[in-house]
Amino acid sequence: MYIDLHSHSVSSDDSRATVEQYVKWVQVLRDKRGCTIDGFVLTEHRKFDFDKDYSQLAAEYNVLIMKASELDTRCGHVLVYGVNEGLAKDIDLGDVKMDARELIKAARHHGAIAVPAHPGRFGIGLVDYMDQGETFADLNIVERLNGGSRAGENERADTLCRDHSYLGTGGSDAHLASHLGTCMTSFPTDIKNERQLVDALLAGDFTPVWLKDIQQNN
Repeated sequence: MYIDLHSHSVSSDDSRATVEQYVKWVQVLRDKRGCTIDGFVLTEHRKFDFDKDYSQLAAEYNVLIMKASELDTRCGHVLVYGVNEGLAKDIDLGDVKMDARELIKAARHHGAIAVPAHPGRFGIGLVDYMDQGETFADLNIVERLNGGSRAGENERADTLCRDHSYLGTGGSDAHLASHLGTCMTSFPTDIKNERQLVDALLAGDFTPVWLKDIQQNN
């Protein structure tokens, strides 16, 4: 399965894309460009939309739609998959100064998983904080490919993964419909919901991919 693990709808404060626009764009990628994209994860900023149900839209367009969060910490942004009521009660999702290490531990305690987003981003990425001496003993996965990164930033993430033997995911970081799917994560197993996504990430059998490379291989 090819899943975009990082996207934002209008539920995030800086996105102009609706979820319906995203699923329609997936159809464009499939029908007009011959691309394979099975689904995407809405990683809304500093929140989790417990009240939103996209199952009807997902069924209508045959697209897997999952929900997650992108949270702010003192050491950069962190994508959290498998957010549940217990985790949301244990931490303040809107706290922009939370400790990334505590977030990683809390996520695992509640059956979720925390993955630092765009770690190579200049000024706010994990690479800069680790260069300043920060350490993350419980970390083993970061976002390796980010579709919104500038020149050199994904390369820094790539070096981080190699130097620390981190596994790497891929996501578009889309804020516009036409950006969805730029980067994705390839899974060999079938994923149908957030719980299975967390299990697949914990299993460690996945690969970050560029959409353009998948097209070339096809």
